[in-house]
Amino acid sequence: MGHERAGTPALEEDLIDVVAVERAYYDITPDPADPDQQVVFGTSGHRGSSVNGAFNEDHVLAMTQAIVEYRADAGITGPVFIGFDTHLLSLPAWRSALEVLVGNGIAVRTATGDEFTPTPAVSRAILKFNAEHSDATADGIVVTPSHNPPADGGFKYNPPSGGPADGAITSVIAARANELLRDGLREVRRVPFEQARASELVTDYPFLDEYVSALGEVVDMAAIAAACIRIGADPLGGASVAYWGAIKDHYGLDGMTVVNPTVDPTFGFMTLDTDGKIRMDCSSPDAMASLIAQRAEFDIATGNDADADRHGIVTADAGLMNPNHYLAVAIDYLFTHRPQWADSTAVGKTLVSSSLIDRVVAGIGRDLVEVPVGFKYFVDGLADGSLGFGGEESAGASLLTFDGRPWSTDKDGIVLDLLAAEILAVTGKTPSQRYAELAAEYGSSAYARIDAPADREQKAKLAALSPEQVQADTLAGEPITAILTAAPGNGAAIGGLKVTTENAWFAARPSGTEDVYKIYAESFRGPEHLAQVQAEAQALVDAALAG
Repeated sequence: MGHERAGTPALEEDLIDVVAVERAYYDITPDPADPDQQVVFGTSGHRGSSVNGAFNEDHVLAMTQAIVEYRADAGITGPVFIGFDTHLLSLPAWRSALEVLVGNGIAVRTATGDEFTPTPAVSRAILKFNAEHSDATADGIVVTPSHNPPADGGFKYNPPSGGPADGAITSVIAARANELLRDGLREVRRVPFEQARASELVTDYPFLDEYVSALGEVVDMAAIAAACIRIGADPLGGASVAYWGAIKDHYGLDGMTVVNPTVDPTFGFMTLDTDGKIRMDCSSPDAMASLIAQRAEFDIATGNDADADRHGIVTADAGLMNPNHYLAVAIDYLFTHRPQWADSTAVGKTLVSSSLIDRVVAGIGRDLVEVPVGFKYFVDGLADGSLGFGGEESAGASLLTFDGRPWSTDKDGIVLDLLAAEILAVTGKTPSQRYAELAAEYGSSAYARIDAPADREQKAKLAALSPEQVQADTLAGEPITAILTAAPGNGAAIGGLKVTTENAWFAARPSGTEDVYKIYAESFRGPEHLAQVQAEAQALVDAALAG
């Protein structure tokens, strides 16, 4: 059940206390013995709130020092490209990180005018530098908790590949950061912020200009402009605010309107998410309610989360598209409208994304690479061009340029939004209209995610399950065709379980932040069959955990 006020405008009572949240960032000293106050890198970096000791200055100082030491051991000698989003804690965390980077003698590239910087712009800058320099490699930091609530902070590390760091890297950084916390930060080297910002080591970088001017390499901006498409671009108060205005001006998109360009650390202009919290989730119908209500005013309306690595696509005929549906449409379109891509170029998807994608990929004659949850698993494929597209069910994706070069090896919500406009401009159909055609051809499905309770010990058992621990041979009336604990695309551990039948599947994974495990499920036999799959999935997993 959703919150009774889900989808309604935030009230004064829903807003954070800006002064208290920022003060807590500096005043609270995290307890390194408390697992909830340690540095933990999830699928997209370390995240937490300052008020409960999960994201404070000590964390950022320790993580930055750990990154400095990691890059020295890895032989990374180029600059660190750093960006931050519009969350309240992102600016002070950026300041703290800059103090440590300069204190360690590291060259830094930060946005001209200290502007907000989307994640994909940082990724592109890393790739561009490394393509142009043979004597040094660059990496990056993005200060963002993505779509998380306003009181949260977040910190991501992108190595020279330009994409999210994998577990082999983040485990080293987290372990060293926690060691530094336990030692009272004695080995952290830093200088005062004013000295750091004025240092010759810090150079302004034109993230916005470089990103916007290159968009024609990856999206048919001329077709969009010629079609005079009415685009409503809602940055949800995030780092893409200035980018959308620049895109409109640079490409002459007279039909574009930047919806709700307000930047407010409370994000008080948002409608409440399904659980009643303010969350900049552009894949949530409740968080996107205000844009959905305006859909008749535009041919295509789009949303981005706070660091613009996620996309949300709204059409007049269908409202907010399910992310799985749009991924299927994008894949079908791209691989039939990018003739310069090699015939061997494959499609990447996470194993909890819709099986409609599998059917579409087979229909266009391409190979499918199915990986665990986490965009980090697409990085190498996007970097070497073996993947033309990598996408995940949580509305994150990236793709190659027209001529098959990497564009961003991190998720790019801006490009996926613009691609929706290109699809309409070139085909005359909205992405939702094209989805209806794909569903008629390949079948429509019911898809959902639910949570089930699990304590820390149970979550650890789930992450370590083996196929042999699953005793069932049928699921919701169909024979089980596969029981997976490793992804078929790369052999990497799922950190959970996936069970498939001819017309349905479910996947169960432990939450990294809550005492629950997540059950993703899909059925091509309708909502009632999906409910049966979900019920049997929970019983099956509970039995395995109890065994």
